[in-house]
Order: sequence, then structure tokens, then C-alpha cells
Amino acid sequence: MRPKPPGGINSLDALYTQAAEAARAGSHGFSLATRFFPVDLRRAAHAVYWFCYYTRRLASQAETRDQGRADLDRWASMVAAGLRGELARHPVLDVFLDTVDHRAIPHDLPIEMIEGVRMDLDQMRYASFSQLRSHCQRVTGTVALMMTHVVGFRGPALEYMADLGLAIELTAVLRDVGEQLAHGRVYLPLEEMESFGYSEQDLGKHVRNDGFRNMMRFQAGRAHGYYQKAEPGLQLLDQRGRFAMRTAFDIYRKTLRHIEASDFDVFHRRPAVPAVERAWITARSMAGPITRSLWRAMSA
Repeated sequence: MRPKPPGGINSLDALYTQAAEAARAGSHGFSLATRFFPVDLRRAAHAVYWFCYYTRRLASQAETRDQGRADLDRWASMVAAGLRGELARHPVLDVFLDTVDHRAIPHDLPIEMIEGVRMDLDQMRYASFSQLRSHCQRVTGTVALMMTHVVGFRGPALEYMADLGLAIELTAVLRDVGEQLAHGRVYLPLEEMESFGYSEQDLGKHVRNDGFRNMMRFQAGRAHGYYQKAEPGLQLLDQRGRFAMRTAFDIYRKTLRHIEASDFDVFHRRPAVPAVERAWITARSMAGPITRSLWRAMSA
């Protein structure tokens, strides 16, 4: 049995409350989507969110890359020790490990997620799509798989949700071209840029010519393909939490369409789904769970 943290302000209940606050502060959409989860799923979802948010911030908020690597090394050691059954003694890790135990999250997923974040510090360019795919699978693919274990699933759902994680991260890559370029990163596969006659020098000058548009259409088409591959898997998720994954699916696929509609203007603005449209997508996805919650309340 894994050791539990002491009582008081560091009790698991108190720490799950902190995880919920972190989710609410970090992502209004995620917090809203999980509001109508059953309590056990909601707590687990918040714990996974807090773990992922904290891990990514270790790299993004570090003053230097060396500091980020050192912080990730310490974190990876703490996570590995916790997964081996040692007392975590860290609030984020306490609730996450409790969720790992109760939702049977495979231990390799959080370790892979940390290594994916490390790639953001170590690898500033991706020569091929196979390299980029490895990064996407480690960063967002692992998150999608952990959330699938939280929600519950049957059959080959994990294979489909891995594709969803890949689709979401590829969408983020296209959306954030300008932002990442400002930080010295290029996620677009260099081989594919070259095949469309578009150079890294063109990218640095924010050139939007036919080569750029054709290359971006190719990237968007690939992302659409992964959304199509992933969609049948949504029906393999437990209906108690399926709507949250549906919300993420719909919002990010709509984001991809907004990127296309902007004529791939990703240098000077960040194409995104407007708040009103996001609210409508979320409300549509949650209509079923809200109705079931109200019916249970009326029948009690």
C-alpha cells in the first residue's frame, strides 16, 4: 500500500482542492467541462491536470535551459520514486499518485510526458515528421491516454485517443508557429518545408507565399486525418466522462479550421476559437450529462 500524506492542510482532500483550484486558474474550459463529472472522475481529472501543468511549467518558467533541465531531472527522480511506492512529499505528486493508483494509469505515461517536456529544452528543430510525431506522442499523447484512464474505456479506445492527442498537438504546432519562432523554436518538419520550396530563412522573415500556404495545407490535412482516425474512439469511452473528451476534440478541430480560414496567418496573431463559440461547443457536449444530473436529482 502506498504511504499516504499526513492530515491537516496537507491531507489528500485538501490537496485535491488545490488541484481543482489549479485547473480553474489554468483553464476555464477544462474546469467547466469537468464540473459535471462524478466526484471521483473530477478529482482524478484535476490531479492529472495539475501534474501536467506543473511539469510543463518547470521547463517554460525556468530562467535558463540548464535550470529547466536540472528542475526536470529532480522532478523525474521524485516521480519515479513515487511510482515505486515511496512517499512523495510533494502536493502535486501526492494527489497524482493517488489518482494513478485508483485509475490504474500505467507508470510509463507520466515518465514519457516528462521526457516529452524535456525535448522542448533539448531539441529546437525537427528534421522530419517522425521526430515531431515522437514529441507529440510524448507530450500530448500521454496526457490523452492518462485522461482516457481517468474517464474509463472499453475495447481499443487507447489507440484512438493516442491519435486524438497527436491531432491536438499538431493543431497547437500550427497555431503557435509565430509564438514558438519568437522563442527560437521551429516545430514544422524541416524536410517537409524544403519539399515545398520554403526555407527556414523564409520562416524567420514571416514570408507567407504559395510555398508556405501549400506546406501549411499539407500539415493541416495531416492533422485532420488524425481527428478522423480518433473520432470513433469517443464512443468507446465511459459516458460519465466522455463529453469532456468530446469537448476537447471539437474545440481543437474547430481551432484547426480557424487556422485554415485565416489563410494561415500565424505570425502576427494566434488563430483561436472565439469564447462564445467555445462556450457553445462546451454546452453542447455537456447537454447530456447535465440532463442526466438533473434527472437523478429529481428522481432522488
